[in-house]
Amino acid sequence: MAGILLLGVPVLLLLSVLSLAIGSRAVPPVEAWRAIFAYDPGNDLHLILRELRVPRTLLALSAGAALGLAGGVMQAVTRNPLAEPGLLGVNSGAAMAVVLGASALGMTQITHYVWFGFLGAGLAGVAVFFLGRAHGSGTDPVRLVLAGAGLSVLLGAATGFVILNARLEVLDIFRNWGAGMLEGRGPLVALVMLMALLAGGGLALLLARDLNALAMGVEMGEALGVRPARVWALSCLAVMILAGAATACAGPIAFIGLVAPHLARALTGPDNRLLLPLAAIFGAAILTGADILGRVVAPPAEVGAGIIAALLGGPFFIHVVRRFRLAQL
Repeated sequence: MAGILLLGVPVLLLLSVLSLAIGSRAVPPVEAWRAIFAYDPGNDLHLILRELRVPRTLLALSAGAALGLAGGVMQAVTRNPLAEPGLLGVNSGAAMAVVLGASALGMTQITHYVWFGFLGAGLAGVAVFFLGRAHGSGTDPVRLVLAGAGLSVLLGAATGFVILNARLEVLDIFRNWGAGMLEGRGPLVALVMLMALLAGGGLALLLARDLNALAMGVEMGEALGVRPARVWALSCLAVMILAGAATACAGPIAFIGLVAPHLARALTGPDNRLLLPLAAIFGAAILTGADILGRVVAPPAEVGAGIIAALLGGPFFIHVVRRFRLAQL
């Protein structure tokens, strides 16, 4: 199984090279290497790579990995094979906050409203966590999903209302962000995403053993010394950090958090100690590949990575379900 994880490294390296080289202006791989290790500020190709494509590639890799991890944790906690980060209201909370920041405070730069998106995702996650508590007896995974679905509908309606009454500038911001456009995010956004991946991903991997114990049932998990309420709370925190940052930085990207864990589970089985790292690799590969395809399908314009991921992911997931069936949790 460790070999499977190691095999993902060269795949991600290849996708990274393609992401650096492919775009409205092609860059030879040799020039990409020089731009990173022998930077010449007078070379416009080096400027394009350093200021635009390197941050964009890092954002695609880290946001995709975060969504894959978040989806894996959610499916393990809720015991629901169709669970994904959007079910916790994270996407809707981030979208609402981004729209409010742009319309009420005039925040038009991604480096400004990304913090609103992160805050909105976190607040939505906290609200769902408390709504999902079962009369003081702890957090119920089923109630958690239902609370997240209800809050998502409410926040989605509120976001639509704000957009309909906002300026055209706000609509344009939301259109690009909502399509998962990774263009022009910049180094600061990529750094925020990387830090969130380290924090949330580290927490998720630390919980892998406890999630394995709870997979045998709450009673068995408690007999093994696991505290279910603690695991559920920390799992929600990890999902909020991972999916919240990915949504705030890259937009409300669907499919990846749903399918990446299933692809990983098909190779590793239900052991979360292997499943979660592999889900992160699959998530990073899917989003980076979608971003690369989005640059070449309609040149010289670009199609958002979120749109490409949904267009490719929907039919692919239906094919997986029909041919192989969902792996049992």
